[in-house]
Amino acid sequence: MPSNQSDPYAEPSAPALPDSGFRLDLSRTALVVTDPQIDFLSPAGATWEVFGGSVTDNDTVLHIGQLLEAAKAADITVAISPHYYYPSDDAWQFGGPLEQYMHSVGMFKRQGSLALDGFADSGADFLPAYREHILDGRTIITSPHKIFGPESNDLVLQLRKHGVSQVILAGMAANLCVESHLRELIEQGFEVVVVCDATAGARLPEGDGYLAALVNYRYLASATWTTAEAVAALREH
Repeated sequence: MPSNQSDPYAEPSAPALPDSGFRLDLSRTALVVTDPQIDFLSPAGATWEVFGGSVTDNDTVLHIGQLLEAAKAADITVAISPHYYYPSDDAWQFGGPLEQYMHSVGMFKRQGSLALDGFADSGADFLPAYREHILDGRTIITSPHKIFGPESNDLVLQLRKHGVSQVILAGMAANLCVESHLRELIEQGFEVVVVCDATAGARLPEGDGYLAALVNYRYLASATWTTAEAVAALREH
């Protein structure tokens, strides 16, 4: 992260909170990536107008790719927690502002839970640059989370079954699915490191989602790393 304190995203020069004492143990670590999908990360995606500036500034696409490559080289568990909406979800009777927005722009739309018609290269599909790592037959692709957090999917079960208790967390979007996954994984007893430049947030009149997320990451996560720090840690072990 930038060191210039005039930068609103910069790490504090004199943190008040103590170090958590986190130490990486690859034997029980997983990389978890939320929503590495076209609708978030590509100019062709449904939300590029509000997320694109932050994705570009953080070099998010490159950084997520670097994390996937390093995690595979380190032979740790990799899990993807995707977001999909099916036609039956169109019948939902209520939802928050971001839910309403996502439905209005057709984010993550699929023809059905058991259908892949039209899925390839749609907004719901994984970014092409990541597919070799995600579709390698070893990566866990969980059932979809339906709002923001993993409470509605099988991520925690999958991590437990793989002996994971430490998570390196990245993906989209910063103050939404990433932060919601962070909070739930902490509540479930995991140590969680957030890779802060491997995510991005919406920029709207309501506020800068990325800045909002950074504040909470610093309060809640076991550590906040850059991609370079995360890759170095994976290589050192």
